[in-house]
Amino acid sequence: MIKLVVSDIDGTLLVDGENELNPELFDVILKLRKQGMQFAAASGRQWVSIERTFDPIKEKIFYLSDNGAYVGLHGRNLYLNTMDPQLARMMVKEIREAGMVAMVSGPDTVYVDGRDVKFCDWLMTGYQFQVKQVEDLMEVEEPFVKVSAYCRSDIDKATKDIREKYKDRLKIAISGDMWMDCMAPGINKGQAVKLLQESLGISPKETMVFGDQMNDIEMLQQAYYSFAVGNARPEVKKAARFQTDVNVRDGVLKILKLLVE
Repeated sequence: MIKLVVSDIDGTLLVDGENELNPELFDVILKLRKQGMQFAAASGRQWVSIERTFDPIKEKIFYLSDNGAYVGLHGRNLYLNTMDPQLARMMVKEIREAGMVAMVSGPDTVYVDGRDVKFCDWLMTGYQFQVKQVEDLMEVEEPFVKVSAYCRSDIDKATKDIREKYKDRLKIAISGDMWMDCMAPGINKGQAVKLLQESLGISPKETMVFGDQMNDIEMLQQAYYSFAVGNARPEVKKAARFQTDVNVRDGVLKILKLLVE
C-alpha cells in the first residue's frame, strides 16, 4: 500500500513560469489523506513559496524545500541543514564573476542584490518568494541554506567550471534551464524524502515519487514507485521505474486519481 506521495513542483506539477495548480489536485490530495496517505511537495523553492502554491491545503502537506535543506510543515520547521557561511560567500563571488545573478536563501527569506529590481519582482510575482533586497549579499548574516545562480538559459553550460571546482565541497544541483542550487554536502531531495520516511515509519516500497529534472533523481531512487513525467529529461526517465503523461496534461494528477479510485 502507498503511504507517502512526493512530487516536484516546477516542470512536474506546474508548467515552467506558471504558479497555479489544477484545483482538482487539492481535492485528490485530501482524499489520499483520508485513505491514510501523506503528501509532500519537494522543490528547489523556499517553503514560503510552496505554502502559497498549496494554500487551500497548506496545513495538510509536508514541505521539502530548498532541494531538501528544509523539511517542515505549516508553521513548523522539522529539519534544517545550513551551509558553511564562508563557503557560501565564496560561491556568491564565483557566481558574480561568471556574469550570473546570485541569490542567497535563509530559512524563511531569500536575499537578492538591491540594484536588480526586475529580478526581485519576478521572484515575488512568479515564484511567490519572500524576498529581501540588500546592498551586498556578502554581508547577509542569517544562516544560509542555499546559494543559487540564475542564468536566462543553458545554466548547465554556464556553471560547468564552477561545479567542477566545488563538487567536493558542496552539493550542487541543476534545476531546469535557468537555476543552479548549492547546498551543504549530502543535502538533496532524496535525503529529505528518506528523513521523512524514517520519521513516519514508511518504507521506499510504500512511497511514490514524481519528478522531471536532475535534482529529482535522488528522490526517485528513494521510492519503488518512481515516476518521470513525460516532459522529463532523458536522465530522469532512465532513473525512474515508471512514466506518466506530460505536466501540461496533468500527468501526476492522472496517477493520483488512480490511487483514489
